[in-house]
Amino acid sequence: MQIGVVGKPSSGKSTFFGAATMVNVTIANYPFTTIEPNKGTGFVRVDCIDKEFDVQCNPRHGYCKNGTRFVPVELVDVAGLVPGAHLGKGKGNAFLDDLRQADVLIHVVDASGSTNEKGEPVAAGSHDPIKDVEFLEREIDLWFFGIIEKNWAKISRTPVAGKNALVSLLAQTLSGIVGSEKNVELALQKTGLIEKKLVDWTEDEKMSFATSLREISKPIVIAANKIDISTAKENLKKMQEKFPDKAIIACSGFAELALKKAAKEGFVEYEAGAKEFKKLKELNEKQEKLLGMINEKVLTEFESTGVQDVLDKTVFDALGYIAVFPAGSKKLADSEGNVLPDCILMPKESTALDFAFKLHTDMGNGFIRAIDVKKKMMVGKDHPLQNRDAIEIVFKKP
Repeated sequence: MQIGVVGKPSSGKSTFFGAATMVNVTIANYPFTTIEPNKGTGFVRVDCIDKEFDVQCNPRHGYCKNGTRFVPVELVDVAGLVPGAHLGKGKGNAFLDDLRQADVLIHVVDASGSTNEKGEPVAAGSHDPIKDVEFLEREIDLWFFGIIEKNWAKISRTPVAGKNALVSLLAQTLSGIVGSEKNVELALQKTGLIEKKLVDWTEDEKMSFATSLREISKPIVIAANKIDISTAKENLKKMQEKFPDKAIIACSGFAELALKKAAKEGFVEYEAGAKEFKKLKELNEKQEKLLGMINEKVLTEFESTGVQDVLDKTVFDALGYIAVFPAGSKKLADSEGNVLPDCILMPKESTALDFAFKLHTDMGNGFIRAIDVKKKMMVGKDHPLQNRDAIEIVFKKP
């Protein structure tokens, strides 16, 4: 799974990315600070199952604190997109191509309205962030449409017999961006085009298909950033009223990054997603002022910086992923003594067999049965998995 972080220049996108991953990136208040995509690891929260087995887990990847498992996810931060990106403006085509492998997108919006559509500084509140939401989705839709158009002459002349052949042809042609045949089939059903011959599609129908395919294959969560600036609160309300069906989450990448840096230096005790921090050392006047502002304008007002909430809702709500723990029915530790060492994020509707293949190809190919360790019950390959399941795979070794 890969999460793409997108937005116009100077929206606070790289600050958000740095806050989520603690990767050192160039942060500056001018367009195209980011040129090459940055990649890093963020974490999503899962209620750990160790307490249900009365053990203390020992993760190999990520970490666990106070019963909360922080599971790693990959983030990629691409350069800022401007209107006309699908036509190559601001190197838009190259930047959009960096999103091909992303399963879901976080759109970082300057909710304060202090940067215009090009990412240039303007008076706070003078730019409407609703326009940013609309333009970016339109640009990505047109990017999808452009890829379809580029291949249309070829695919529209290719004879197809039946729905399955149509889905397969489109999925193969668009394999670099759509993720799976299922996404293509859902988009065809949503637009009512699954029964229509490709040669008869109109331009409007192709655009409708591109939009539906983008919504399904790359859902977008909106991070309403810079919530620490006074004009952002009213704009947040306007965005939520304008787009009631979209996930719009108030956040401050600046506040999260500041708190994590302070915690790293030992000045405060702070955990990602927390609604408070604890001072551990005496602070100078500047530090006191900064942390006081964060506490008053962000943590007290919104109960967190929102960055962790964005990540959690992106993975578990927008994508619908579940967390599954590999475990043994007789022992919970691996051969090196690590207790419940792994927590695997799986797509919704995953089965025991899907989980086996995720762990290792040999487990999938040699699958015999699975065991629900919590219920101490054997299950078959088609058994649907649930969030926080503990599963053992019994397989024939090659």
